[in-house]
Amino acid sequence: MIRNDSARIDPKRRATIDHRKKQFATPSYQQQDYPHRLNLYHVPPTAEIRLEDFEQWAIDRLRILAELEACSFRNRTPAETTEHIKPLLDKWLRLDANSSSPQGCTDLRLQDQRRKDHYSHFILRLAFSSTEDLRRRFTRVEGALFRLRFQTENARERQEFVASLSLDWEAVSDQEKRTLAQDFLNATPNLKKSDIEDGGWFKVDFETVPELVEARRIFVKGGKAYVPSKEQMSIVLAGFHDRLEQGLELTARALPRLDEDDRLSPILNHLSNNFAIPDSTLADSDTALSGATINASSIDPLSAHFPLCMRNLHMTLRKNNHLKHFGRLQYTLFLKGLGLTMEDCLIFWRQSFKLITDETFNKEYRYNIRHSYGDVGGDAVRRGRGYSPFSCQKILTEHPPGSGESHGCPYRHFSVDNLASLLQVTGVNDRDVLRGVKEDVDKKRFHIACNRVFEWAHKTEIRQVKDDGTWKAADLDTIVHPNTYFKRSYLLKRGLADNPGQSQPDNMEM
Repeated sequence: MIRNDSARIDPKRRATIDHRKKQFATPSYQQQDYPHRLNLYHVPPTAEIRLEDFEQWAIDRLRILAELEACSFRNRTPAETTEHIKPLLDKWLRLDANSSSPQGCTDLRLQDQRRKDHYSHFILRLAFSSTEDLRRRFTRVEGALFRLRFQTENARERQEFVASLSLDWEAVSDQEKRTLAQDFLNATPNLKKSDIEDGGWFKVDFETVPELVEARRIFVKGGKAYVPSKEQMSIVLAGFHDRLEQGLELTARALPRLDEDDRLSPILNHLSNNFAIPDSTLADSDTALSGATINASSIDPLSAHFPLCMRNLHMTLRKNNHLKHFGRLQYTLFLKGLGLTMEDCLIFWRQSFKLITDETFNKEYRYNIRHSYGDVGGDAVRRGRGYSPFSCQKILTEHPPGSGESHGCPYRHFSVDNLASLLQVTGVNDRDVLRGVKEDVDKKRFHIACNRVFEWAHKTEIRQVKDDGTWKAADLDTIVHPNTYFKRSYLLKRGLADNPGQSQPDNMEM
């Protein structure tokens, strides 16, 4: 028998084969430079950042991606999407060109912007690489963001960025251009002979540019597509998609190692859950309405501005003179977000519960209302503030309604027939809108269905504030909070468009 020497290295195995030596090796951190505004995100970041920045940067980018996906769902044109997204990019994920600073790309302000963009992309890669559906959606919206930035980039800086890439394309020689000139003219729409002689041409595999092949805008021969320089965006975008898809697959393989880090896993799970509808919370300024009287007796007339979820609760309360626990909690916090004081809220609920005595109300319901406002119970931090109004994401994902309960989101928790009936009761009778809502619900785009109804109900007012220029695109971004729905509806219907304020919550709740 041959004795195995444990200290001896097996000649059939390489000494560096132990992956654990690389996995747990001390990393070498380095600060990266960003010479260009655009980024293919090929090299992952390696410097240290604070955990607070890790969370906030990802949230800011998620806002932009959610808005881009919403624009796609609403079939907005590229020009409309650009107009809508640009102010949001300036607010949440600003990226200035090198020409905006005398120092160029070395300006610390530009470096900080590009650093945030770089890190936020890779953070969301971690969050959205776990399933095939998330990877596909992430690739699609990141590609849309890259396309938008590429199209709006300064021409000179765009060419410098393209020149820095190592893309798999081959320049077409002058001899080959002269030989295929007539084929180029026949295959490429609106192409002039001078464009062939003066412009640059590239030769790539035809699978690289499926958009151009499908639209019959280029000449294909021998498996190669001949692409003019003006169409180089399709080549760059295809390279971006290929690299991103490969990177997401590699990230998915590395995800199990992150399970041991209890700091990052909850953040990443929450981000992936919020990809459909970004979670949000209301700032104190969002509850203030100029000229609005919010008290127990004004809730009935104000309910015309409520979103469908809260209007359903209000109608059920008026019909049955009662709501079950989660319905009361959801509606109480919504009324609190409107600016209704705790005293008025107690009066409102007591007047609404007509079938019970004062003793029963004080014994079974009064404490819960005070607790929601933070008047009693809770810890020292929450006392005095209470709970925040529920966002759309929270209503959709937590505490689904059971038998006899009225809380939740009608777009998700109602059958199609019951939803259509409720919409018609509230005045939505347009067939195209009802058909669009049904399609959104079938595709689980519940917040898009709600926004579709809002835009139909306020189409005249929205057109007016857009024409007047009194509201910016950021004031009309996608609604993801019931209280935002109410405030925006109230301001539009009352004509108080001169100072819309921040109609969208600024902070996302993790």
